[in-house]
Parts: sequence; C-alpha cells; structure tokens
Amino acid sequence: MKNISIKQLQDWDAFIHQDGPLLSTALMESILSSVHIPYTLLTRSIVAGLLKPRKPFSHKGTYGHALLMAGNTGKMGAALLAAKACLRSGAGLLTLAIPENTAAIVFTALPEAMVLNRNQETILWKDYQAIGAGPGLGTDEVSGRLMEQLLQQAQQPLVLDADALNWLSVQQGWSKLVPANTILTPHPKEFDRLFGNSTNEFERWQKALDASLQHDWVIVVKGHYTLIAAKGKAWFNTNTNAGLAKGGTGDCLTGMITAFAAQGYTAEQAAILGVYVHGQAANCALRFQSVESLLASDVIAAIGEAFEQLHTK
Repeated sequence: MKNISIKQLQDWDAFIHQDGPLLSTALMESILSSVHIPYTLLTRSIVAGLLKPRKPFSHKGTYGHALLMAGNTGKMGAALLAAKACLRSGAGLLTLAIPENTAAIVFTALPEAMVLNRNQETILWKDYQAIGAGPGLGTDEVSGRLMEQLLQQAQQPLVLDADALNWLSVQQGWSKLVPANTILTPHPKEFDRLFGNSTNEFERWQKALDASLQHDWVIVVKGHYTLIAAKGKAWFNTNTNAGLAKGGTGDCLTGMITAFAAQGYTAEQAAILGVYVHGQAANCALRFQSVESLLASDVIAAIGEAFEQLHTK
C-alpha cells in the first residue's frame, strides 16, 4: 500500500474525464485497492461518534476553562463572536483576555464571560485547558509581545487564527515556537502567507498535509469545502453553505474549536467537531435566513439545533 498525493488525484481526475474510453470498473477497483488514499469525507455518523454525552452530575469545571486572547479597540465584535460561539459549544468557563477599555462591552453583551486586562495583568496560562488567539487581536506591540509569550510559555492546546496567524507570518522563527498539536485555522490567503503561494487549491491542500506531518499541527484550511489536515491525513467537510462567506463566521469557528479543545477532545477531534457543527449550524440557520442574509450571529444562534441533530439517532 502506498499513499497517493493530491496531485496524482488531480491527474487521475483529468485523465478519466477526458474524451475517449474511461477506465473500466474492474481496473479502477484494482487501482484503488493498491493505494492508500488519506482523504475522508466527514459524515454525520463520524462526527456523532466523536461527541461525548453531557454527564448529568457534572459541573462547569467538568467542561474546561477556555481562554480567548482576542479583540482590540474597534475590533471587539470578533472577540464577542468567538466568545459566544465558544460558550454555545460547551465550554464550562470562558475568560476573555482583552484591553481594559473594552471590558464594559463584554459585561454588557456577554455577562457569562469573565475578563482580564491583558495589557496589565499577568496571564497565568496554566489556569486554562485550551487557549484560542487571534480574532480581532491586532498587530500592535502589546499584542505581539503577548503572542510571543503565549508561544513560549503555554503548554495546553492552542487554536491560532486571524491576527495570531499574521504574527506567525511576519515574525521569522516564531513558527519554531508553535507546539505540537496546535490547531491553525487559516483562510487561503493566510495559508499562503504562512506556507508560500499555491497555484491552485490542490497544491494548497497538499502543502497542508505535508505541514501537518512535518510540524505535528492540525491545519484547518477554510473554504467552501474546508480541509482538516492532521498527521498527514485529511478530512473534508461538505456540510456547509455559501452563507458562511461573510465576515465573523471564522471568528465563530475559532471559538467553537477552542471550546471542544477545552473539553478534553484531541486537537484532531476538536477541529473535526468545530468545523462540522459550524457548518451544520449554518445549514440550520437557513430555516430563517437566506445565504445572502446569513450573519455570524445567526450561526451561533443555531448551534444548539446543530447539536440536537447530532444527538438524534
């Protein structure tokens, strides 16, 4: 058995769709039986099988304390979207590390979350079961210093998105600080800034697979069909819709993946659950919205329904 690359799949796809006779069924079955194809399509049954039942005698500490290092002056919307999605996805406790002058926004919009002043207070990374960083974080000096401290000191699962990825792309050497099992959630442009330009999506996917092996990271390449690369294998999620092509939905995904990581799921499981439930919530929200009108907050409001559909046998 040998692995087959995305480039080979692309070449085969072009070959079997060209004019002229196609490969016989027997020959195709023979080819497929001789190779190992590390690509899996996410299905409801796969995701439902990963989801742990909520224990009736549990408490808030059972489901982890998540930290989100997000938001900045003028960018608190991203932090709030990530935070709401995190709590809706099952995290027992949530603290937002934000500038002090933005705390009133959180107290008003999300009283369930705690806050700390990241500009003055020392962040005790060990107090949290998972840490998400990036949505609306900014690229100012204070944010950069915190990012470096996070990468140097934190030992728990990390979820890096948005400005956290921007810091990685401009600070040479920081990628060496990113620990194994970190979850990166870039959109295509962020991915190319991190790993080099790709001429097409097939090439980008292959780079993600290679990087997941080289660094032992989980890489979520966001798109209409989101790719989750982990340990050289890939999961594709097609359970989605075009309404997610709008600002803020990626912030929701960061919060959701962070919540699953805080609850004790592995990095790979947290990414799979976050991506699938995120897409399913977007589908559920279309009962009340269209793909044109869908907002990130609509997706958050439908997370509960998405969970119920996974629980239903």
